[in-house]
Amino acid sequence: VSDAPSIMAIYNREVLSSTVTFDLVPRTLDEQRAYITSRSGGLSILVVEIDHGSGPKVIGFGSLSFYRDRPGYRTSVEDSVYVHRDHHGAGVGDLLLEGLIDRAGNNGFHAMFARVIDAADASMALHRKHGFELVGIERQVGRKFGQWRDVALLQLLLS
Repeated sequence: VSDAPSIMAIYNREVLSSTVTFDLVPRTLDEQRAYITSRSGGLSILVVEIDHGSGPKVIGFGSLSFYRDRPGYRTSVEDSVYVHRDHHGAGVGDLLLEGLIDRAGNNGFHAMFARVIDAADASMALHRKHGFELVGIERQVGRKFGQWRDVALLQLLLS
């Protein structure tokens, strides 16, 4: 929870300027704290920090969420990975996704999913590198910046 301001800053930048999330309104600090708190126990929030000389700075975060609300889906999770733009291409996403996969497997989940808006190249490559396979395309399921957006659905079986 102490990383909420840093996580919020990374996320809200994407909300306002990219299509990697369908959120349209930036999160407040209270909303970000609630998001983090809701991912305790078997779910997770992971961060990658670097030391800038004045102490650690969060440069990326990843989370696990339940895939769907209904009880029959409780063995499946969905990941989200966000990296500060100044650190793209530096392996931060790899560290986060690897950690999330380990955490999901160790916590007894069976399947892990990723939704990638407009089949974003970097996110698709990251997930494929870690064994995810494309299982479908959801056509025009969201709208952002005045345009319909497709979502690629990727899956990794953990056990």
